[in-house]
Amino acid sequence: MAVDRARIRAAVSEILAAIGEDPDRAGLQSTPRRVADAYGEFFAGLDQDPQDLLQDFVPVEGRTGELVLLRDIAFRSICEHHLLPFLGTAHVAYLPRDRVVGLGRLPAVVETIAARPQLQERLTEEIADALQEGLDPLGVLVVLDAVHGCVGTRGPRQTASSTVTMASRGTLTETTTRAEIIALISAGG
Repeated sequence: MAVDRARIRAAVSEILAAIGEDPDRAGLQSTPRRVADAYGEFFAGLDQDPQDLLQDFVPVEGRTGELVLLRDIAFRSICEHHLLPFLGTAHVAYLPRDRVVGLGRLPAVVETIAARPQLQERLTEEIADALQEGLDPLGVLVVLDAVHGCVGTRGPRQTASSTVTMASRGTLTETTTRAEIIALISAGG
């Protein structure tokens, strides 16, 4: 189901009227359309299955035993509590069992799952689950570090804070192994 842009335009016009603005004022006339277009981008992941992105894997003879880590994947998502953005960086690691996927597929999985109304905690888990299901690796580790619009612009107004979440699967749940990967992530910054 595609985003219903006409309904979004009508809803934004109503919100503008509800806050005491004139939706027909020169500066606001195109706002409902612009918001509808933005929401079409923000929530494009609702119509996509991240597993489709992992179908083009490359079989590897036997176990590779080598870690694949892609650091500093920029992402944006929309917090489902306030419909405000959160922006951050994802670090994704997996230990292949018998297949690998093109490196461009990892950011695509992150982007697809982030392009839904989300909580950062759930986003982290869903990325890990998608990689575990799609690649059947020995282990997965996902670390997200994000700044939340709702924390920075309303309520506590903590503009310098960020939230870090982590999800691990398989052999990458081991504390020592996780620590080694986190050291590799930190070394990249």
